Parts: sequence; structure tokens; C-alpha cells
Amino acid sequence: MLARPGRTALTGLGTVIGITVFVATLGLASTAAGQIGDRFDAMTATEVTVTDQSNVDDLPGGVEPGLGEDPEKAAMAVNGVTAAGSYFVPDIREPGGESAQGSLLPPGPPGTEPAGVSVDVLAVSPGYFDAVHARLAHGRVFDSFHEENTQPVAVLGRAAAHRIGLNGVEHRPTLFVGRHPFTVIGIVEDVERHPATLASVMVPRSSAMETWGAPEPGMGENTLIVDTRMGAAQQVGDEIRVALRPDHPAALQVQVPPDPRTLRDGIDNDLTGLFMALAVVCLGVGALGIANTTLVSVIERVPEIGLRRAMGARRSQIAAQFLTESAGSGFVGGMVGAALGAGTVVVVSLFQGWGPLLDPRTIAAAPLIGAGVGLVAGAYPAWRAARTEPAQALRS
Repeated sequence: MLARPGRTALTGLGTVIGITVFVATLGLASTAAGQIGDRFDAMTATEVTVTDQSNVDDLPGGVEPGLGEDPEKAAMAVNGVTAAGSYFVPDIREPGGESAQGSLLPPGPPGTEPAGVSVDVLAVSPGYFDAVHARLAHGRVFDSFHEENTQPVAVLGRAAAHRIGLNGVEHRPTLFVGRHPFTVIGIVEDVERHPATLASVMVPRSSAMETWGAPEPGMGENTLIVDTRMGAAQQVGDEIRVALRPDHPAALQVQVPPDPRTLRDGIDNDLTGLFMALAVVCLGVGALGIANTTLVSVIERVPEIGLRRAMGARRSQIAAQFLTESAGSGFVGGMVGAALGAGTVVVVSLFQGWGPLLDPRTIAAAPLIGAGVGLVAGAYPAWRAARTEPAQALRS
């Protein structure tokens, strides 16, 4: 091996590449799965959604559908809940009975019938903005005062404000939904859940019910969004039915996120399996490179093999010589590949702003895996060298 360092280096190069990909892919899979799990935990794992039962035929006689009286207050009494807000889509109709949901006139009186734009309208409670983690660009959101006094105010999502050309609320502009005026008091810049908020005009629930009527109970139109503390979503989902409807909890439908640990494990297993398949392919390519280089070495060293056989070397000793050489090249390649793979994970993680995750067992096993790959790759060349006849080899 030392007599031909160039050939030895080429023999181990395949293992270096394969082990580098093996370590890097496993490390990046663990790191990526960790990042996905953290992002899931930070948002989706803290959301519980409650809707009124859409199939009223399943309810016993005398049980009224709906979220119950003051669902926000009842939800906030559940341990682990940090915010709660409800919403529904009002049935906006013109005097002739034609549905006008989404018909929004820009600021100003509608006397000359200006062209409207299509923007959805949501009737929301004051707690809705905290529940969806709304971030304001201008103005403010409405509160319990506006809700209790059925004030005709509105908060626009960023996309809705852009569509009607509204850039601020300093002068308290007025827009018309159908024929009903609403004073714009705020514009929402971004939300972390329920993205339909950004394309909607939000008005107080009480104002919407006074103007267009309450939603029909039992049709799944009333929705309560509940924001929970980290790790409390599963428990809140189990308890909130009773908190909202102690008379008949089955009147409500509750959606809770999957267990974060189960999801993280599933993501980790999927990514690891995918990258492991890629690493095995790369190791296979490296093994073919080792086998090819070792086979060329056997062909070129036929006289040497014949001389050793003539001096009494057994077939097993010849085979062991070439197996040792290929396994040694694979071992060294495994160590180099482990170092390069770990370095790749660290560099990529730093570039992405992640925390690198590396399993020490993977790094420790890499040289042994390289040796195993070299041993398997050198099996055929070693077998061919062992079958070389001394007399024929010396004549060549």
C-alpha cells in the first residue's frame, strides 16, 4: 500500500466520498428534522379549533347547537389557554336577496355606484386577534367596547387594504360593505395562523349580527380558535368541550394538533430513511471504485503473486493480503470521510442558522463502515488473486 501511494489514495477515494455523504446526510437529516419539529411546536402545536356540530340530527331532542354562551370566557377558564377568539362568515345580502359577500366599496359614499372589489368579510370577536397572533401595521384592533356597543368599525388585512388602495387609517376612512358603512380603525400586517385574515375585512360579531343576522347554529359556521401554552393543546382539546357546552359536549367538534413527539419522530424517520438510501447508493458507488482499483492492482501484480505462490504462500494468504489492503484503504477513507461529513454538517448548519445535530455513534462507526465496504469490495479481486497459478504468473 505504501509502495503505491497514488493508487492507494485512489482506492480509498470512493470510500471517502461514500462516508462523507453518509455522515453528512444523516447529520443534516437530524438537523432538518429538529428544525421542522421546533417550528411545528412553536405554532401548530399550540392551536385548537372548535366548531359547532354541523350535523344537528345527531343531537338529542331539546339540545340546541352552538358554541354556548360567551365561548371566549369559557375557553379562557381552561388551564393552558392563553387566548381565544371566534369568527363566522356573515351572509351578506342586498335588499333584493342577492348574496353580496365580498362586495366591498372603496372609502367614500356609494352615491355614484363606484366599482367595488371582491374582498371577504369576517365577523370576529375581540379575542380573535390575539388568538391568530395578529401584528398591526396601522391603527388598532377593536375591543370589548366596540363589541358590546355594536360599533360599525372594521379592521382590514394587509391584502384587503392593498386591494382598495388604503395605506393608513390616520383620518379614519369609511368603507361600505354592501350599503353599510364601517370606519376603518386598523390594518393587520401579518398573522401566524388563519392566513385568510390578511385578505379579509373584519368587523365585530355584534355589528355583523345586527346588520346581517346571526349565523345559523348547527351548520358548522361558528368557529373558535384557541391558542394554548406549549404542550397543553392535547389537554385543552380534551377539556374544552365540557367547558363550552357542559350540557352536551358532543354538540362541538374539536380539532387538536397531532402529538408533537409523534410528528417529530415521524419526520425524523422519513428524512433519515430518505437520506440513508442516498448514503447507501453513494457507498455502493464507492465500493465499485474500490473493487475496480483493486482488480487493476491484482492484474498488474500478477508476477508478484506468482513469486509469492512459488515461495510457498497459500491461496488464503494471498486472499488475506488483498483483503487487508482493501479493508485498510476503506478504514482510512472512512476516517477522512467522517471528518469531511461532520464538517459539512457544521458549515451548512451555520450557513442556515441552525443548531447542528450529530450522533457520535455515526462518527465512531464511519471508519468501521469504510473498512466493511473495502472488505466487501475487495472480495472478488482477492478471490481472483488467490486463484492465480504460480507457473502461469511467472511466465507472464
